[in-house]
Amino acid sequence: MVMGVLKEIKADEYRVSLVPAGAEVLTSVGHTVLVESGAGEGSGFPDELYREAGAEPVSSAREIWERAEMILKVKEPVEGEWPLIRDGQIVFTYFHFAASDALTQAVMDSGCVAIAYETVQLPTGELPLLTPMSEVAGRMAVQEGAKYLEKSLGGRGILLGGVPGVPSAEVVILGGGVVGTHAAKMAAGLGAHVSILDICLPRLRYLSDVMPANVDLLYSNRHNILEHIERADLVIGAVLVPGKKAPRLIRREDLKLMKPGSVIVDVAVDQGGCVETSRPTTHENPIYDVDGVIHYGVANMPGAVPRTSTLALTNATFSYALTLADKGWRSACLEDGALALGVNIVAGAITHPGVAEAFGLECRLVREFLAAQGPQGPVSRV
Repeated sequence: MVMGVLKEIKADEYRVSLVPAGAEVLTSVGHTVLVESGAGEGSGFPDELYREAGAEPVSSAREIWERAEMILKVKEPVEGEWPLIRDGQIVFTYFHFAASDALTQAVMDSGCVAIAYETVQLPTGELPLLTPMSEVAGRMAVQEGAKYLEKSLGGRGILLGGVPGVPSAEVVILGGGVVGTHAAKMAAGLGAHVSILDICLPRLRYLSDVMPANVDLLYSNRHNILEHIERADLVIGAVLVPGKKAPRLIRREDLKLMKPGSVIVDVAVDQGGCVETSRPTTHENPIYDVDGVIHYGVANMPGAVPRTSTLALTNATFSYALTLADKGWRSACLEDGALALGVNIVAGAITHPGVAEAFGLECRLVREFLAAQGPQGPVSRV
């Protein structure tokens, strides 16, 4: 299979979807790997390393889109890339379709096979290709929140961990999944008082066993959310419903309850955000103020630490990319139900229930395509 690795062009995105070691494995088993010049430089992997690994450097992104049977990316294609996506081409990346009607329609119109990292899901419920970036984002959420609590940056002037004789900051985390857990570890380790709210009682019981004494676990409901954001210095939105828009847990009118200069870091912003006033921002302009509350809405937080993030991401994605290259997407998905759940759009049809629900559109489950067409058969446009 001819595989293409593109240089990410989303603002402040320095990750790359394949490291030279991965290219070496792919080429050694007969696949062709095209790598856009400069694709790995932001993560510390110069073109020469890809060349030594057997990959073919390509100066033009357009050429890669034209030649590659499968495109490997980190972030969703941006508007300028939409016309380049080909009918039948596999695009394997983070998509987060539910947050963008325009992206969803463009990918449907392209006729490609869109396989989203974020909805590949194991029988245990684990999201193996989202987990490493959720770990990074959870830890970064505390770093960024602590920074913007500084007075010179508009915050309340609060040190997250306090000092002897002065109380530590109050950190409220909405969601006890991977993002919330890693955020809690970081905040608690710095000495803050942390409250995690979640609707899953078994998860709360588990967290109560592993979290330190300065972390409280609470059932998430409207009453508890309002009570805790009122005294919070830092609120971290860590809610995820795979494939769907994030539920709105904090409304615009709720901000009046919060302290002036408090900070919201909405990690769920790439799924629409769990705060009504959240909107995507960039690393260059990461924050804005609404009613005296600082909002941080960077949608590609791990892009700021690309060396760590690229290695963590490709450790998780490579085996799936290799399987897709070796077997093709149909056979790979027939054999691996977790990977099949990652298929969001095929030949103009939405195949993930969460994405279909977000836009009120019909959903055709991917198994219907596989059952009707077989592992090697054609896929008809809808």
